[in-house]
Amino acid sequence: MTDFDGLTAVVTGGASGIGAAVAKTLTERGAKVAVLDVNPGDDGIRCDVSDDTEVRAAIAAVVERFGGVDVLVNNAGIGAQGDVAGNDDAEWHRVLDVNVVGMARVTRAALPHLKNSGCAAVVNTCSIAAWQGLPNRVLYSASKGAVLALTLAMATDHLDDGIRINCVCPGTADTPWVGRLLDAAPDPEKERAALAARQPMGKLVTADEVAHAIAYLASPLSGSTTGTALAVDGGMYGLRPRPRVPGAE
Repeated sequence: MTDFDGLTAVVTGGASGIGAAVAKTLTERGAKVAVLDVNPGDDGIRCDVSDDTEVRAAIAAVVERFGGVDVLVNNAGIGAQGDVAGNDDAEWHRVLDVNVVGMARVTRAALPHLKNSGCAAVVNTCSIAAWQGLPNRVLYSASKGAVLALTLAMATDHLDDGIRINCVCPGTADTPWVGRLLDAAPDPEKERAALAARQPMGKLVTADEVAHAIAYLASPLSGSTTGTALAVDGGMYGLRPRPRVPGAE
């Protein structure tokens, strides 16, 4: 597919996991892709989304290099574990600053350039945690619930600007971050099996599957899609299958 020919895409958190898969997919479909990350590698642009000065400098560097911004994928984010008492105030502020305010910072900096595009699209990486009560994920879930609300509000605000704004809500994905969580578990293989089993399709989501969903939302071919939260979660949001019983037909 060449639906992104001539378009410039910015992907935050684009050096690994879902972000790297998004950058690869958009490049294959014709986009000029700017990878923004705290560890950007050789061809990316350094950007800490919690630092407004760094964010503005990164977007300015993208515009200088490519001439504008047509697609913004707000993917940068960090995780958190624990119940409501599991994190102190500093950690609450840190996670919300990156996961929520970080998206606002990058979008704010890119907004004048998006307004000049004829194919402007923003896609935010949300999570199934925005609408499912997951155990020991209170802070992370709160941040992703805010991302869902942020997406809908921004989509409304920028209808007249011609900027489509959507979000993708992955289930548990097989990414480096999840890998680190599994490595820290007492029995990593048992924990991996439990995470896969809670998704009705019985497997973890892949980074490529999320990337293709993001590409769908960002593509000019989806010109009537805005204010949408697209679940990529193996059926976790909407399906309630009967429990699988070993040995049962």
